Amino acid sequence: MSQPRISPTSPSKEVIAKRDEALLAELGYKQEFKRAFTPLEVFGVSFSIIGLLPSIASVLFYALPNGGTSSMVWGWAVGSLFILTVGLSMAELGSAAPTSGGLYYWAHSLSSPRWRNLLSWIVGYANTVGSIASLASIDWGCAVQVAAAATIGSGQTFVATNAQLVGIYMAILLSHAIVCCLGTAVLARLQSVYVVINILLCIVVIIVLPAATPKEYTNDASYALGNFTNLNGWPDGYAFILSLVAPLWTICSFDSAVHISEEASNAATAVPWAIVNSITISSILGMAINIALAFCMGTDIEYLLDSPIGQPMAQVFFDSFGEKATLALWSFVVIAQYMMGSSMLLAASRQTFAFARDGALPLSNILYRMNSFTGTPVNTVWFVVLMAALLGLLAFAGPAAINAIFTMSITALYVAYTIPIFARFAFDNDFKPGPFNLGFFSLPIGITAIAVMSFMIVVFSFPSTPSTDAANMNYSVVVLGGVLLLSLAWYYFPVYGGIHWFTGPVPNIGVDRVDETRHEDSTFVEKKAEGAVRVVRV
Repeated sequence: MSQPRISPTSPSKEVIAKRDEALLAELGYKQEFKRAFTPLEVFGVSFSIIGLLPSIASVLFYALPNGGTSSMVWGWAVGSLFILTVGLSMAELGSAAPTSGGLYYWAHSLSSPRWRNLLSWIVGYANTVGSIASLASIDWGCAVQVAAAATIGSGQTFVATNAQLVGIYMAILLSHAIVCCLGTAVLARLQSVYVVINILLCIVVIIVLPAATPKEYTNDASYALGNFTNLNGWPDGYAFILSLVAPLWTICSFDSAVHISEEASNAATAVPWAIVNSITISSILGMAINIALAFCMGTDIEYLLDSPIGQPMAQVFFDSFGEKATLALWSFVVIAQYMMGSSMLLAASRQTFAFARDGALPLSNILYRMNSFTGTPVNTVWFVVLMAALLGLLAFAGPAAINAIFTMSITALYVAYTIPIFARFAFDNDFKPGPFNLGFFSLPIGITAIAVMSFMIVVFSFPSTPSTDAANMNYSVVVLGGVLLLSLAWYYFPVYGGIHWFTGPVPNIGVDRVDETRHEDSTFVEKKAEGAVRVVRV
């Protein structure tokens, strides 16, 4: 007699919710957030933070003087491949342990007992600084874009001062704080809107810009794909490496998907695929955007960098579309950049909440609070905004100082990304892959990711030009280095330092509750399965 075969249907929402809660309980945490983010909306957070067109606009000033069109196109291609190796390694870790603490949780659980507390502490602070610097750089880019719109609309008679830019920046930060204090369900629904606007904006530019550009600004293939313009004075090879800031900053902060994992449905699958898909789609669309720009920007790179509009991409649009059409298109660029900031604050506040939950931040007892009305960590939202506001004051030290927040965000996040990936392979641990698993390719991809990030951390610590002074130095070294040194000083401080009490991620759920949750999940799944199977005889 043939044996019956059980063919289960797709798990219901209740089953998935129980599995998510059980997995989180195994990691040591109780369910505190509402799991309102669908897999598409988790992808939306990661993709909207990347932002593409507005992000490329924000950091075009890094690529143009360090290789011109060649660095824009080929630098993007090289950078995207390197970023994908980092994303794949992060996706594996996120699938195995999807918790808001993410990076520092992984660093602690995968490191040796001797080093785990210190490494977890460093990763937590680097991730916190990197997330805050990412928010600051996104919102500063948005402020510059708003000022560029005002310059275009005034017939280029208005040029924003530093004080005016800082005022716009502070207003954007304040509005983001209000948005991110809303309920989780509202924030989740916004992500789908962000995805649609971002993709449509990219497609419009890729198709319409080449069609609208006058002949005098149209470049041939030999220039668009082969010209190398070096304006900053570094050797050409090193200048090309510095131009990688553009793709590496644009396609960054994809760990945001990890930080909202406790609010995501089917997190062990949704989180890794959100990371990989956001990187892949951004790489392809970004390449197309950079090629379109390279063919349509003319040959006067110095004018693009120094134009009265103050924004190279806005000047390209102005030359191609004219004033009114540029204002219409640029308004959507500003909207997309604004959306990036709200998504970044969402992720940064969750990471800060998780780090405060484990007592590692000053005032953790205040930061680790959930608002009973909105169901969101309102205190950490305002904390992150306050820290980002302080970073914005670097604008008064000069353009080089405020622009350092772009490299600071990458450097800090790469410190936080490198350590847990390294710990997974360097230490003896019981790492158990989740549903997303690279198998044999995990080690070579991980080694590549570690090597690339370690090298770029060193590169991004140098100034943008070989001849520098106090006004043009790389302030990311000062700010990031200062914060990390202070965090280490607090860790080793006599009697009160973290070395005396910090033990890494602190479980807030008891062993009995873990067993109970596992039992509930098993029983629930079995009951659901009984009513959802059909017997097939063959």
